Amino acid sequence: ETGGDYFDYILRNGPAGSRKLCAAVGDVVGHGISAALLMTTVRALLRSRLDQAGPIAAAVADVNRLLHRDTAPSGSFVTIFLLEVDPAAGCLEWVRAGHDPALLYRAAADEVLELGGPGMALGVDGLGSYLSGFRSGLVAGDVLLIGTDGIWETRNAAAEKFGKDRLGRILRTRHRLSAEGILQSIFDALEEFRGQGPIEDDITLLIVKATAAGT
Repeated sequence: ETGGDYFDYILRNGPAGSRKLCAAVGDVVGHGISAALLMTTVRALLRSRLDQAGPIAAAVADVNRLLHRDTAPSGSFVTIFLLEVDPAAGCLEWVRAGHDPALLYRAAADEVLELGGPGMALGVDGLGSYLSGFRSGLVAGDVLLIGTDGIWETRNAAAEKFGKDRLGRILRTRHRLSAEGILQSIFDALEEFRGQGPIEDDITLLIVKATAAGT
């Protein structure tokens, strides 16, 4: 089977020998072989660009410029959410290129926040520019969730959508589990909610959990 969803973990070199973690989730318009091939192009461009120094907003802009040369004749496009975590500083930086906002569970406040911001999908306008969001104060127990719309748009037998509110409640009740445990809890809830209905879209989910201060 093939699909147009994408997730990735990429380590980048920071100042003074430090390491930063990039996490990406993307979704190509459409399905099947053509979507999968386009996403492999995005993966290659993104990994190559993040191997160079510079802010992630500039990296996304460069990927968009190069991708647009291929997508302009077809009208295809790709949404992507790119997150960069600086464990030593406890900081997050992200770029939202047409993708749904990520969710951040803050353990200290027991609340779920959306990491949003402006930015068009990749491949729409080769001259598009991107801005990054920033948040400090990442502490042990905080959880980041980046997914594709196949999760919250899953429907049950009554045509009701799973929705983001339900997803946020699972984060709040399962946040003490490991990242893998949280992910599995969400997949289990999705399967129970959907019942015998068909899977209508690709489902991709990435969880990042802070396990200790500075890590």
